[in-house]
Amino acid sequence: ANEQHYEVSTKFMLGCVGPRAKYSCCLYPSGKETLEEAENLMLETYCERAKLTDGMDVLDLGCGWGSLSLFLAEKYPNSRITGLSNSSTQKTFIDEVANERGLTNLEIITGDVNYYDSGSDRRFDRILSIEMFEHMKNYEALLRKIARWLKEDEKSVTGESLLFVHIFCHRSMPYDFEDGDGWMAKNFFSGGTMPSHDMLAYFQSDLTLVRSWWINGKHYARTCEDWLKLQDSHAKEGIEELERDAEAKGLAKGEGRKTFFRFRVFFMACAELFAMHGGEEWGVVHILFKRPGHAST
Repeated sequence: ANEQHYEVSTKFMLGCVGPRAKYSCCLYPSGKETLEEAENLMLETYCERAKLTDGMDVLDLGCGWGSLSLFLAEKYPNSRITGLSNSSTQKTFIDEVANERGLTNLEIITGDVNYYDSGSDRRFDRILSIEMFEHMKNYEALLRKIARWLKEDEKSVTGESLLFVHIFCHRSMPYDFEDGDGWMAKNFFSGGTMPSHDMLAYFQSDLTLVRSWWINGKHYARTCEDWLKLQDSHAKEGIEELERDAEAKGLAKGEGRKTFFRFRVFFMACAELFAMHGGEEWGVVHILFKRPGHAST
């Protein structure tokens, strides 16, 4: 899935997403928001639900093109923001944007969360992860690792260290995207998982669930529709960019055109999926975890 999404030409992807480069579900409370407004509303929602304040050490786990990392670095200038990405092209992009904006409180690390270790002396007040858990399998091992990266509560800025997770999900049934399992698994989500709304509640050996919030799938449907509109509005330059990118990778020029239209189908398919049954079949869940044995206020 890393090559299918995150090593795709950054220039092409920036032509599809909003100004924050948020490649995940946005928030449309009235249904009249622009994509830019919806990006900001979801980012502000993360801050509220994760109980963020200035002066914290924050890890953005699976930081994408930096929408959250850059937002937090701007909003909380006295915080130290770290982003972990599995993509070298994403790090290059985020570093360039941070430099342009004069942000000195942001560090982007390239690494695979399966193997990355923050080090024995590096701990965080908050860890946030936006649409990364869907690419993982062993949630018990993942949450155990994340628990080690959180500060002891008494050493946290607010007296509690928290993990905030945003995942897309099915309302009741988790399932894997297996090899040979159709177009989506082959082209966009190889090895991925569609979690269920409550799936992470079954993995509380090392962290304790505080609460969760359901977000109706129509928000994601609208997000995908807005991405599709932007992609179509930049079709000529988007195809040309993907053709150049394909040739640079030693592929036939026509592979770039194929990629362009695969993304069109992907955005349309996801819009239909998340809008099904009024957005109550597939959607998004936000989950807040704390260290076990400690009360969350």
